[in-house]
Amino acid sequence: MDPVELRTEADAVLAELVGDPGGTARLREDQWQAVEALVRDHRRALVVQRTGWGKSAVYFVATALLRRRGAGPTVIVSPLLALMRNQVEAAERAGIRARTINSANPEEWDTIQEEVERGETDVLLVSPERLNSVDFRAQMLPRLAATTGLLVVDEAHCISDWGHDFRPDYRRLRAMLADLAPGVPVLATTATANARVTADVAEQLGTGAGEALVLRGSLERESLRLGVVELPDAAHRLAWLAEHLDELPGSGIIYTLTVAAAEEATAFLRQRGFKVASYTGRTENADRLQAESDLKDNRVKALVATSALGMGFDKPDLGFVVHLGSPSSPIAYYQQVGRAGRGVEHADVLMLPGKEDEAIWRYFADTAFPPEAQVRQTLASLADAGRPLSVPALEAAVDLRRTRLETMLKVLDVDGAVRRVKGGWESTGQPWAYDTERYAWVARQRAAERQAMRDYVSTSECRMEFLRRQLDDQGAVPCGRCDNCAGDWVGSSVSADALTGAEKELDRPGVEVEPRRMWPTGMPALGIDLKGRIPAKEQCSTGRALGRLSDIGWGNRLRPLLAEGAPDGPVPDDVLRAAVAVLADWARSPGGWASPGPDAAARPVGVVAVPSLSRPQLVGSLAQGIAGIGRLPFLGTLTSTDPSGAHTARRSNSAQRLRSLSGAFAVSADLAGALAESSGPVLLVDDMTDSGWTLAVAARLLRQAGCQEVLPLVLAAAG
Repeated sequence: MDPVELRTEADAVLAELVGDPGGTARLREDQWQAVEALVRDHRRALVVQRTGWGKSAVYFVATALLRRRGAGPTVIVSPLLALMRNQVEAAERAGIRARTINSANPEEWDTIQEEVERGETDVLLVSPERLNSVDFRAQMLPRLAATTGLLVVDEAHCISDWGHDFRPDYRRLRAMLADLAPGVPVLATTATANARVTADVAEQLGTGAGEALVLRGSLERESLRLGVVELPDAAHRLAWLAEHLDELPGSGIIYTLTVAAAEEATAFLRQRGFKVASYTGRTENADRLQAESDLKDNRVKALVATSALGMGFDKPDLGFVVHLGSPSSPIAYYQQVGRAGRGVEHADVLMLPGKEDEAIWRYFADTAFPPEAQVRQTLASLADAGRPLSVPALEAAVDLRRTRLETMLKVLDVDGAVRRVKGGWESTGQPWAYDTERYAWVARQRAAERQAMRDYVSTSECRMEFLRRQLDDQGAVPCGRCDNCAGDWVGSSVSADALTGAEKELDRPGVEVEPRRMWPTGMPALGIDLKGRIPAKEQCSTGRALGRLSDIGWGNRLRPLLAEGAPDGPVPDDVLRAAVAVLADWARSPGGWASPGPDAAARPVGVVAVPSLSRPQLVGSLAQGIAGIGRLPFLGTLTSTDPSGAHTARRSNSAQRLRSLSGAFAVSADLAGALAESSGPVLLVDDMTDSGWTLAVAARLLRQAGCQEVLPLVLAAAG
């Protein structure tokens, strides 16, 4: 294969890919080196290059060249749907037929599989979650491994346990790498790998195929101007956005740490006249597509997004990225800011850190691999069952949240200790060792990343150099553009009008609290005869909370009040007033007891408190304060039958939480009498709700005692 002719052919494919057929487009030397290694030498290569370098051009050009030479289709493993959509569009420009298999198009899977078998598909993009699907692994994965002409692992840092975004589904690729036919080239790409991750991924790629080629470039982003704006509180940060958003170039992304913060910021900016859209894990798929399209076509000034808008979103002319709160990892931060300035000379990147950031980090930090005792308990439960167990069934035996339990099972699956089958999970009976050293190292790494983000905010040195050093970029030097190198280019002042508007938005209390409708799976196995749907006559109604603990408004006020170890005391006056305001809004809402029309609900006839061992003054004064202001009788407090407080211990999943609450409360004779004399709904008051099971258990008792309806009111919802 003549390298000169191959280079000419490769450049022609690139010209078609970028929409410049017959033009002057040429692969850069480092891109050509990767293409040549794949097509001519059939090597395995790892490309670590900054966002916007052109990694997708490498694998699309290589695909076209390999397909012309009779190779099978390229399989690209990509983590996000946004990435897949962009890549399919890019491939079509070069005449490359691409299809995707992911959770959003299951109805197309059979058709796509037939197209692949007929040779009608050049590129198949697969989400990593498909690699852990029983049917996909059993039926399609072996065929792909046997016929693939090129395997591309995008965001390859996810393969490594040491990567910032470790995903156990990606570890399935280790098996696929081993099963590939001899001579099949493999390309792994990432923009966010430090030296340890790079070495780990390269070692896995090289297994059975000689040493992998590693192409690592500079992570400098000449177009980015980095800065930090420190402001006193959330209201000032929202006001700053309203004051300065129009000054930022073009359109961009405003990242927040939580869904609640994204929704709050979106609502406020819209009130101030900005065209913005929210993009979070709660956003429906159709709305995500519309939001992406609106941003790409500059119909909105910004998307206010969580990390749901992350890897792979492609808008070359993105003019700015603002972080409303600091991410917990410099690697994740670099990746997100890398969305900006890919096709423009200048882009602004600003961080607005908040005092609540650390609390939010802690809230989302419960992702470490579980302690050995819980892992062994899971393995024993599967071994003793003698049949597959679903994740909900396992929750009755293992006190882990569902997402963490599922992640642990995927790791055990790859390690060979369990396997996923029809109906759930089963034990393989294979020996398994708990790698204490590895898990402890990962935990230390996460702690070091959080400290690095604190240092990023406070450093007086070059910010781009700081980030590049965090990714072990050996060529890191001062950029000359950031606020520390060249001075501040945006002020921190906000107008009184903008600040008043932001404070008003954040002061608005009230979020809905959805009730539990179904009992957790597996309760009979715990000796508790509850299963299926909770009878309607035993349910509580949709309730209200002042705010979520993840809010940047009321969440910031409630977190110190409800923090573990915080002193107990009477409810603060401003909190009580806010609770009364929530009740007033609730009453006036459609169907509320103060709303007009025949469908209005019955007015509450009394207030009942949930017993609290840690904050009895807070809950008691809240309940009695609401009763007094609302001119409702305070009917009493449920009796706690668990003076040890065992039911208050934190539980990770629904089954274990409900088990701890079983029999923890009772309705006293006095309360039962008061309920009998008060025909109508009652307000059930507590300090906070997390899983929702305390409210469900308390409401069931009240309904069984004759209460017609239970309306929960709490200070905070944990989610």
